[in-house]
Amino acid sequence: MNRLDKAKKIGTILDKLYPETPIPLNHDSEYTLLVAVMLSAQTTDKKVNQVTPELFKHANTPELMNTLSVDVIRSLIKEIGLSNTKAKNLKIMAKQLIDGGGVKPDWEYLESLAGVGHKTASVLMSQWYGIPAFPVDTHIHRLAARWGLSKAKNVVMVENDLKKIWSKEKWNARHLQIIFFGREFCPARNHNLRKCPICSWAASKKRIKYEMKI
Repeated sequence: MNRLDKAKKIGTILDKLYPETPIPLNHDSEYTLLVAVMLSAQTTDKKVNQVTPELFKHANTPELMNTLSVDVIRSLIKEIGLSNTKAKNLKIMAKQLIDGGGVKPDWEYLESLAGVGHKTASVLMSQWYGIPAFPVDTHIHRLAARWGLSKAKNVVMVENDLKKIWSKEKWNARHLQIIFFGREFCPARNHNLRKCPICSWAASKKRIKYEMKI
């Protein structure tokens, strides 16, 4: 089965399993979504959603965030990984947004913000503004490799590979569907590829042998 046929079959399975793709991070504005996505790096969405209510109670706009000291911000997000760096970035980003006129759908502008890389910008563009993008994190990278959809070693190349096999109007939903599938059926560790609804037929024998150490 070639990659396009495989992608079509995978897409059918994902559409059936996840016809709706709600954003997993709690937010009520483009700014709070940006902050939540930034905080989610190397941290679970569940943990972010536990921390952000208190953070947003104090600072749900760049203007309010800018009034807080780095120490106060750090205390509010201390349960999140890399909290020291993220607190500093939130403070810097708040000032950048105030000076830049707020959050806006501009790739170059978003990626210039402290703590915001291409993946974070892609999530905001796709999930808030509805602009086609295909954010790739370590989970999507892992599944793309397992399913034989990309052999690329870095997320930028994986993103390009996935964009080629699914139509642009599918990108925003497909990104979330793959994340949902990974959480429900396809974990990073102790995964039985032979029983997985997708890995069982999409993964190569070599991949199954490698991951299951058989």
